[in-house]
Amino acid sequence: MPMHTAAWRTYLQRYGIEPGDLEARMHGRRNDQIVEAYFGGKLPPEEVFHHGAAKEALFREMMKPEFDDHIVPGVAAFLNRHFTVQKALGTNAEPANVDFVLDNADLRSFFQVIVDGMQVDRPKPHPEIYLKAAERLGIEPSRCVVFEDSPSGVAAARAAGAKVVGVTTTADRLDGVELHVKDFRDPELDSWIRRAALDR
Repeated sequence: MPMHTAAWRTYLQRYGIEPGDLEARMHGRRNDQIVEAYFGGKLPPEEVFHHGAAKEALFREMMKPEFDDHIVPGVAAFLNRHFTVQKALGTNAEPANVDFVLDNADLRSFFQVIVDGMQVDRPKPHPEIYLKAAERLGIEPSRCVVFEDSPSGVAAARAAGAKVVGVTTTADRLDGVELHVKDFRDPELDSWIRRAALDR
């Protein structure tokens, strides 16, 4: 998220647009919504797409040299410890960014299902992303645990009926979660996962 924020700030400033409270306006929103918020809602769809794609290209350019510094610590080890558990990735992100992160972090093999922001009509905070991910896994949403770092993502997961772990990489606290963790190395996480499984 910090790199997305920096990329949007740089991109908007190229057009002479003052970003203002950028994080609040972008968090949990798709690029088309962010573009319309800053450039106005009367742009033709192809121009909205162009702005979003150009910003994402800038994000990948900025992210590449320091990629490893921005991966949440412990995520690969955590996924590997729970390798036999079915997993889905549900994100408002665009496909090119999903590919960029999964391939550079070597995480793609852990996920059986990927639902990105272009595969849904209603992005987070609507629950469609998580409902679709659970459906493709063949698992009831109430039996899923969602890891989220944004209020809109928590709202989407809760509305879908899932349990939610808040990852405090972008906020110190998230309302409506069962557990807060700083990252995936938190010693309480695995024991909580075991307890949550017993509660199903």
